[in-house]
Amino acid sequence: MSEEGIGQEAKNVDERSKKSVGVGVCVLIEKDGRVALIKRKGPHGAGTWATPGGHMDFGETIFGAAGREVDEEVGLKIAGLLIMGLTEDFFESEDRHYLTIWFQAKWISGELPESGEEFSQSGWFDLRDLPEPLFLPLQKLKDGKLIQSL
Repeated sequence: MSEEGIGQEAKNVDERSKKSVGVGVCVLIEKDGRVALIKRKGPHGAGTWATPGGHMDFGETIFGAAGREVDEEVGLKIAGLLIMGLTEDFFESEDRHYLTIWFQAKWISGELPESGEEFSQSGWFDLRDLPEPLFLPLQKLKDGKLIQSL
């Protein structure tokens, strides 16, 4: 490799080291054989269908983050929160990189709001017949790209 090539590679590594990897949580909430989905709005994944979820806050446990995000986004009461695995998500157009921790939970009570601060629509859907387009982490889950072990 030429000196110029080595210099460019070092520059790319330096630029990447200034960025951070986000940690997100997604919760697959099941009720009567269907799952709760929301159609996202805002700059990250706008117009795509996703499960309730979001960013993990500093000092928060992964279970705490999952419960908080469900409560904040849709206000449903859930139980039986279990870790399913994770997806590694590169949002190239947004220049973002996330590790998304996937949970499953059972619906206990509450009505799924039609819309909210972070979503324009919602509904309960059969996993075999999901609306399109899907938010990248959910698309990866659907495509069988869930990481469950090393």
